[in-house]
Amino acid sequence: MKTDELGIPRFSNRDLIDMIYTGHVDKVHVVLCDESDDVEKFNKAMEDQGLPKLQKYIPLDVDRKTFDGVCQGEWFMPDIYKELNIEEYVINKCDTDAEVQRAYAELQEFHKRGMYPLLQYMVYLVDFMRENSIVWGVGRGSSVASYVLYLIGVHKINSIQYELDWREFLR
Repeated sequence: MKTDELGIPRFSNRDLIDMIYTGHVDKVHVVLCDESDDVEKFNKAMEDQGLPKLQKYIPLDVDRKTFDGVCQGEWFMPDIYKELNIEEYVINKCDTDAEVQRAYAELQEFHKRGMYPLLQYMVYLVDFMRENSIVWGVGRGSSVASYVLYLIGVHKINSIQYELDWREFLR
């Protein structure tokens, strides 16, 4: 596999054959191929078998900074999570007024930093891991100071119980 100057992967004929023979034919339709490869022959064979066709590699006419900005602004998750009201989601998990106040204070800081999409993604990620029985750790570093991340399920440390200062995480 090669990558272009933006880091977008391009696959050669050999890469595609390896993917097919290793049982990854279901992922072949998402790869971008070099124009020099026999994409049309491959697509004809895929069509004959009722399988998805490959996309041709088309270089993007943007600089790396612009490309990175676009990628950072797009979160690859289902639309239901992109539309999730993160404040409502988090506050509804609180049981006491103290918990609501703590969560709201943290949410204000997340909002100031434009981090609501990150929180939405964290909800998606935790749901995905639970649905697929994927085990993740109890928590590490300063992230355990965030009560919001605890409510979402990113870690299992109740920062209110241990009197951890959430500003340690968002400094």
